[in-house]
Order: sequence, then structure tokens, then C-alpha cells
Amino acid sequence: MAYDFDRLIDRRNTRSYKWDQGAKLFGDPDILPLWVADMDFLAPPAVREVLEKRAALGVYGYAVRTESYLASIVNWYRRRHGWTIEPGWITDSPSIVTSLSLAVELFTEPGGEVVLQSPVYYPFYDVILGNGRKVAKNPLVIRNNRFEMDYEHLESLFQGGAKLLLLCSPHNPGGRVWEREELLRLGELCLRYGVTVVSDEIHCDLALSGHKHIPFASLSPELADITMTCLAATKTFNLPGLHTSYVVTSNASLRRRLEHRIKTLSIHMASHFAQDAVEAAYNEGEPWLEEMLAYVEGNLEYAIGFLAEHLPEVKPLRPDGTYLLWVDCRGLNLDIKGLKELMFNRAKVAFSEGSVFGTEGEGWLRINLACPRSILEEALQRFCGAAVPQ
Repeated sequence: MAYDFDRLIDRRNTRSYKWDQGAKLFGDPDILPLWVADMDFLAPPAVREVLEKRAALGVYGYAVRTESYLASIVNWYRRRHGWTIEPGWITDSPSIVTSLSLAVELFTEPGGEVVLQSPVYYPFYDVILGNGRKVAKNPLVIRNNRFEMDYEHLESLFQGGAKLLLLCSPHNPGGRVWEREELLRLGELCLRYGVTVVSDEIHCDLALSGHKHIPFASLSPELADITMTCLAATKTFNLPGLHTSYVVTSNASLRRRLEHRIKTLSIHMASHFAQDAVEAAYNEGEPWLEEMLAYVEGNLEYAIGFLAEHLPEVKPLRPDGTYLLWVDCRGLNLDIKGLKELMFNRAKVAFSEGSVFGTEGEGWLRINLACPRSILEEALQRFCGAAVPQ
């Protein structure tokens, strides 16, 4: 490999959200963290170089976006996903969650219902409830050891008046990369009932071997017209601390309302650093991404094999994409408190406890695989060792 993903990088005492909150969140400063979804890998060299160059300017004044930044996004989606978008469809936003929250505020009424498909990334709940709306759960079902959508129940929610769907594609925490037929069936329901779709596709570049991400808005002009697609380079290239994302929508009315609200909140200004990093990542980071995905797939195979051998009571769902592994730990017969006790106090490791993704996640854990193999090995050894009765 041209890039060293086995390299151990000491991230402690760097104000790391992942590594410097062990004592505060889990009761032990030395806990091994494989929870929040950022990588323990160096960003692509082109990204590091452009950030060093920007920092060396020494003057950090107001910045503007460039045509080359927008072109890098357009070219990436055409090249990587076969999706043709126009530069004018792109609206910058500080984060995916910011965009989700603005969409809930703008396109639903107070007290209205917003549909999500649980278990799902926990800020989905926050942006609904925090905006004074109601969560309308459309729980995913497990068939053939993978998550699938319950279309009949979803239609009942639309019949009940829900007009906004927060779609997680690819799915977090379950790792599903939704197939074309699944998305088309979903889209048909949304068109039939006049539902707007806000599609969180931040993991779109992380489809694993044998799977292909399909942008929901790419399926047809009619579906594009009801869709806001929330995207970022941050998950792909490990840039979340730069706080940069964008929304793509071909619907001029939706876009105008979103851009007006973003400007009203004065969160529309370009970052001194972020746009340069995104442009460098999209233009020069693809070889790094390919090697990173291959490395993560190796971690996935290792984790599934290790758990099968050393703790067969737990059952992972094999993901189609993302660097996250969703693990069914109900065979351990532990409640939420018991799982936390096992992780934090006995194993001294932090995975994400499943109930934060919704009640459907109780008894499950999410493991972040985007780390050097040695860290993953130690974490699984700790966890399985602590879980096996002595």
C-alpha cells in the first residue's frame, strides 16, 4: 500500500472528541475509543499539504468560494457515482446535521410528524424534537441478516399526514447500501403522497466491494424535484473537524428557502480552510480512498472472524458500506446498563451503545472499524475477554 494505515497516531491531548473524553463520558481516561465515527488515519497527503499552505499565509481573513471548488464536487459525483449535478444546485452548510435541522424547520409545521427509519443516527431524533416536531418511526426490519424497509408501515405514516422523510443512505448504523429497486419503491410512495425527502448521503463514498451507492435524487427528475441531498467530504476523507458540508437540490424553490434561512442565520460565509481541503480531496484523494476502503474491509473480515471464534453469542450484521459494524449483543442477556458495565468498566473499551440510535437498537453495539488493525485487535480482545465468564 502507498499509505500506512497501520500507523499509530497519538491523538490524546489534542482536543480530540473521540480520544480526550474517556474520563468524562466513560469514567476512565485510558479507555480505548471505537465509538464516534471519525477515523484514526492521516488525511490524504494533498489535503494536509493544502491546509499547511493556507495556514502559512498568516492572515486568516474572510474567504470566498471558487468555481474550482464547485467543479471538484460536480466532477466527483459524475466520476464516482454517475450523477450529473449543476454547480448552481450546491448550497454550502456547516454540517449535515445543520442541514437536516433547517429542513425540518423549513418544510414542516410545528407539531407535525417527520419520518425516520430506526435504528438510525441519533441526531435525526434531535433535529425533529428540537424543532418542536414529532418523530414518526418507520422501524427497519431484519431479513436475511440485513436491514430492509417496511413499506406498508411507511405508507401508513404518509397516509396519516407525514410530509417529510429523513432518509439515511447508506444507512448508519446498519451499513445498508440501498439498492435501486428499494429506493424506487420508496420514491414511488413519496411521490404518491407528496412527501419531501431529505437524504443524508454522507457515507455515499464508502460502499464496500460488491455494492454501489445510488444517489436518491439521481433516480429520476421527478424524485430529484422532491429531494434535498445532504453531502460532505468529511466522512470520506476524515475531515469532520473542518465543519463543511453542502446540500444538492435541483428544485429552485426548495433551494431558495434553504439559502435564505442560511443567510439569515449568517452561516453562509466560506471557511478559510475547508473549501481548499474539499477541493484537494476530491481532485487528488481518490487513490487514498481506494486503499482506505480495502484496509477497512480487512478490518471488517478480521472483526467478524474474531467475534465468531471468541464470542459466538454476538451476531454482527455484515455491512454493505460505511466503516461501522452493527453487532447484535442480545445473546449476552445484558440490559443497557449491563452492556455499558461490560464495555466501560470491565473491558475498558468504548463502542457506541445501541439504544442511542433508538429503542430498536437496545442490546446492540456499533463498532468503528476505521482504525489501525492493532487497535481493533486490542479492543476486541478486551471486549471478548471481559464478556466470557471466568
